[in-house]
Amino acid sequence: MAKRTLRDIDVKGKRVLMRVDFNVPLSDGEIADNTRIQAALPSIQYVLDNGGSLVLMSHLGRPKGKVVEDLRMAPVAARLAKLLGRPVKSTTDCIGPQAEAAAAALVPGNVLLLENLRFHPEEKAGDDEFAKKLARLGDVYINDAFGTAHRAHASVSGVPKYLDAAAGFLLEKEVQYLGDMLAAPERPFVAILGGAKVSDKVTVIESLLDKVDSLLIGGAMTYTFMRAKGLTTGKSLVEQERIDLAKDLLAKGGDKLVLPVDHLLARKIDATSETRIVDGEIPDGWMGVDIGPRTCALYAEKIDSAKTVVWNGPVGIFEIEPFSAGTAAVAEAIAESGAVSIIGGGDSAAAVKTFGLTDKMTHVSTGGGASLEFLEGKTLPGVGAIPDK
Repeated sequence: MAKRTLRDIDVKGKRVLMRVDFNVPLSDGEIADNTRIQAALPSIQYVLDNGGSLVLMSHLGRPKGKVVEDLRMAPVAARLAKLLGRPVKSTTDCIGPQAEAAAAALVPGNVLLLENLRFHPEEKAGDDEFAKKLARLGDVYINDAFGTAHRAHASVSGVPKYLDAAAGFLLEKEVQYLGDMLAAPERPFVAILGGAKVSDKVTVIESLLDKVDSLLIGGAMTYTFMRAKGLTTGKSLVEQERIDLAKDLLAKGGDKLVLPVDHLLARKIDATSETRIVDGEIPDGWMGVDIGPRTCALYAEKIDSAKTVVWNGPVGIFEIEPFSAGTAAVAEAIAESGAVSIIGGGDSAAAVKTFGLTDKMTHVSTGGGASLEFLEGKTLPGVGAIPDK
């Protein structure tokens, strides 16, 4: 997927309007994790090193189209300034006279961070007039926000209609890894899909079944598949309305679709709960909270034989320590496999970080929803809006 990138644009003397993903977790007004800010630094630094100025735009949290004081971008501007070692100017709105004046005053080497895009309902609505107002703030447009590339929002797919556009280095890297992996994976190709719902992953399962050698299932969607096979699931989470769909996927997947052979059960979702391991069916009064040790060994064996691995979604409730062994075992098996490993953002990325294995993965995606839609074979609005080379 040869899209124009930042290297294809001469940024000298230009204001670069860059969509970044600075949707960082906050705790008491402080940034709890700046991974997403750091992910954008290579593109930011490239513009500054090559004589451009920067107008950065991002959303933060879910303000639902209104100004929410706790979701202003000021803490992000402060952290970015610290990371860059230079001042970062900011505005109290992302459009309008103040933003336009601040953007017009920039000289090469200056950095301006606009206020939260989602303070305006027009951003999520993909409003054309709003996109035009944003486009006034730059001479060229760079999208480096893979985390929002699956959203047809004004700053993602609207602005590139009005400015010369290209992909930033982070977006380029994401598309390259996910695109190359899906187009021509080195085999055996193993995918692990976790998470709560079959409905969230159905299109991904269908898409991957045509491409992989093995598709390992974990997480709560396991129990919907178990019911589709006529097995009891106790108090486990089951999507009743998706049981027939799960039956169809089992028929289509055949030997490729691998389900857990044993389960860690708990009386309730609580670290102090009584637990037990069972093979096969889940008795009344118990719920599945993780894959069992035999499944850990089976999945590790499959992963160990792989040349390409993609993982999206934890296989248990890993945030609760007694229920984290399965997800840890999968993460460790991938880290030790020597395979090209792509971790599909969101909870999987958080799990890999929790277990201290991020550096042992080939690529950890910055976008959970975006990587899922990419795996479904969709063209993401943010990627489609960037012209080809």
